[in-house]
Amino acid sequence: MKYKDYYATLGIARDADLDQIKKAYRKLARQHHPDMSKSAGTEARFKEIGEAYATLKDPDKRAAYDELGRRPAGEEFAPPPQWTHQHPTGAESFEDIDLSDLLASLGRARRPGAGHGPVPMQGRDFETQVRISLEDANRGRQVTLELADAGGGRTLEVTVPPGVTEGQKLRLRGKGGKGRNGGADGDIYLHITIAPHAVFRPDGHDLHFDLLLAPWEAALGVQIEVSTLEGAVLLVVPAGTRSGRKLRMRERGMADGRGGHGDLYAHVLIDVPATLSERERELFKELGSVSRFNPRVVPAKENAP
Repeated sequence: MKYKDYYATLGIARDADLDQIKKAYRKLARQHHPDMSKSAGTEARFKEIGEAYATLKDPDKRAAYDELGRRPAGEEFAPPPQWTHQHPTGAESFEDIDLSDLLASLGRARRPGAGHGPVPMQGRDFETQVRISLEDANRGRQVTLELADAGGGRTLEVTVPPGVTEGQKLRLRGKGGKGRNGGADGDIYLHITIAPHAVFRPDGHDLHFDLLLAPWEAALGVQIEVSTLEGAVLLVVPAGTRSGRKLRMRERGMADGRGGHGDLYAHVLIDVPATLSERERELFKELGSVSRFNPRVVPAKENAP
């Protein structure tokens, strides 16, 4: 039996905790997934990563693996005699058994009445990514996944629920590779990315956008029809609104998947005409001559000492 260095496979220290193990696995699984990489040896590398993760995430298997000690990867070895007594697997010889199969059989061997038949093997987990529009993230949609199975590949229709956000991960239980010898089917981990939107900037379930106002609209106040993901609404801009102010519209953001919505924020930017008619120029000059407003002077605070 050949030794496999599972810690080196995942690029982690031997004292790594479960969160570090999961983080390393997710990163490598995305990098070496056959759907993401066409490099030679990708399939074998992906299998090694999954094998290492399956062992190290399980406390019993990891403890048994650690008891084997450290040795060069690929070195032929046999577990010490006491290991066989501590972790009976029903195997009479270690010559024709793989290390991963040996460790996978530990839990089965500890169950009462376990026989000497084939070891149940859990199906392969898949990690894949789907890119959707902000509108689809708000209302949900059906997506088609192309999965590269051992049998050649298959197509799967998946429902992305309303209210998903950038970076969210959906777990599709039992939709991964088929288990063997009675083992459970694997899962699919679907990573959500949202395409940039022409108007809105999402922040969780809140949405932000820039609202351009003319100087007189900001000074006098105005009612403006603005777009949301679910239709136009009327926004009241108060008189004296300054550039940089943020106006909040409650429950006008994205669906949150629980029957509610985030908020919609309008970020005020005051714009001016690039060119002026003669009449406009006259009016601006008249305003400049009568107005006492100076944006470069900080107004004195009331009741200042």
